[in-house]
Amino acid sequence: MEIKKVGICGLGLMGSGIAELASKAGIDVVACEVNDKFLEKGMGRINKSLGRAVEKGKLDEAGKTAILGRINATTDYKALADCDLVIEAIIESFEEKKKLYQMLDGIVKKDAIFASNTSSLSITEMGATTERAEQFCGLHFFNPVPVMKLVEVVKTVATSDATFEAAKAFGEKVGKVVVSCNDTPGFVVNRLLVPYLLDAIRALESGVATKEDIDNGMKLGCGHPMGPLELTDFVGLDTTYFIAEILFAEFKQHHYAAPPLLKAMVMAGYLGRKSGRGFYDYRK
Repeated sequence: MEIKKVGICGLGLMGSGIAELASKAGIDVVACEVNDKFLEKGMGRINKSLGRAVEKGKLDEAGKTAILGRINATTDYKALADCDLVIEAIIESFEEKKKLYQMLDGIVKKDAIFASNTSSLSITEMGATTERAEQFCGLHFFNPVPVMKLVEVVKTVATSDATFEAAKAFGEKVGKVVVSCNDTPGFVVNRLLVPYLLDAIRALESGVATKEDIDNGMKLGCGHPMGPLELTDFVGLDTTYFIAEILFAEFKQHHYAAPPLLKAMVMAGYLGRKSGRGFYDYRK
């Protein structure tokens, strides 16, 4: 199936980025949110991103207008009816996603593909809540979506080869390098990344070194663009904790267990950049 029209459910950081990316690739986009407030915020984020591209000379005003013109922003989910692919990018709650998919099943054409941008929940379990498990897969983009070059395309035991190939072709069409993987907690990136972040937190917790020295060690010793504690602040301490809990529940291995320091910081509201404080203070 050639993907000519894409629906995006949820215009948060990830959803707005995916909508911008697809429209840049010349694909018609239907961007849905639950209310006008969230819709306006998401479209404002896209407009701001495109504005920065114009300022840097990477895009002209005509190009910006054309990209925005391919995005139909709406609170009416019935507008998704004739989409070839619908990507869900809402809150990381299985129950909320389940309700959305069951609603979409009755709206979107029967041969359309459903995909989730989840970073941690079971693609198989979500697909099983629909009437199109064979047309269900994962499309896990990375933040910030317009910049990061990777997308994980996730196949379940039920996903058809045609669906998988169409999802991979879509990822390539929007300019991403595609990593193919089976449906397992954390997929490829988070399964490897999260234990690394947790070990850095344990090193800080046990007094091995300061947060600055831990981060500089990995930046200057291993060539990483961000240290692990900086990166945890960027990802979100709550997101890291949530993924760690899911990985530990599945594998029962110590290196997936969230350190007490991480849990305590999340409980205190120190969530990283988005809250103004994490391992570092961003309020200034």
